[in-house]
Amino acid sequence: LLLLGSEDDRDHFTKDSNNLGLMRISVEEAKLKFPMLRSNVTQYAAYKDDVYDLDTDRLQQIFLKESRQNDAFIKTNAEVTNICFRNNHWKVLTKKDQYEAKILVNASGAWIDEIAILAGISPINFTAYRRSMARAPVPGALDPSCWPLLMGVNEQWYAKPDAGQLIISPAEEDPVPAQDAWAEDLILAEGIERFQQFITQPITRISSNWAGLRTFSPDRSLVIGHSKQNRNFFWLGGQGGYGFQTAAAASELAAELILGKKTTLPVNIVRALSPDRFS
Repeated sequence: LLLLGSEDDRDHFTKDSNNLGLMRISVEEAKLKFPMLRSNVTQYAAYKDDVYDLDTDRLQQIFLKESRQNDAFIKTNAEVTNICFRNNHWKVLTKKDQYEAKILVNASGAWIDEIAILAGISPINFTAYRRSMARAPVPGALDPSCWPLLMGVNEQWYAKPDAGQLIISPAEEDPVPAQDAWAEDLILAEGIERFQQFITQPITRISSNWAGLRTFSPDRSLVIGHSKQNRNFFWLGGQGGYGFQTAAAASELAAELILGKKTTLPVNIVRALSPDRFS
């Protein structure tokens, strides 16, 4: 991870560098790690080498395989239209089918409050924020495979190598209703321009773009636990932008709580993640 800052960024650079545990390096050292660096604009640089990518597709495929081995079944294109609780069981209606279960786990991402309301549970007031991404060819046909993850102060932008190209994000956090998100051209252009201030050659085109929703609880921490209103209703949400990083531990905790097992996480963490903190 290489954090970059201009002359006006000194205070924020110091704060970000300390928070991320980075080591201050010279601009000359930074240019060795990132040859496209515009050294006359870059005044501050900090670095950390033990930063890694997750293979998100592989992780998801492993989880899917384990789920199916444990007799789980997955239904897509199944929008929920009604939820009711009778005789100690939930009945969930979709546009195609209906399902019954003793425990309802609400892990519906940006739609988490909407599903709660359908189930007669008070919402927690989650907020979904859009985050846009663009993939672009590297100017000058340089090989970026050994470049670090690049980031501006206050996370105004970030960029990283991806399959011979660069992924660039304006790192925006715009609150939006739950939806299938898409990237807006102006937001992408603004983020790319902030990144371009630090590079010697301009980004001339993008090869693809997309957007996603990062859903946060009011205190921006995960929410994992049974509802006080109905112990058969289980909250699992608020992953924000860290769903893949937290997925293994969060799902393990959820399983332990649902099955009534002793939790492997410390009690203070379990309490800090409980939905009870909002009641």
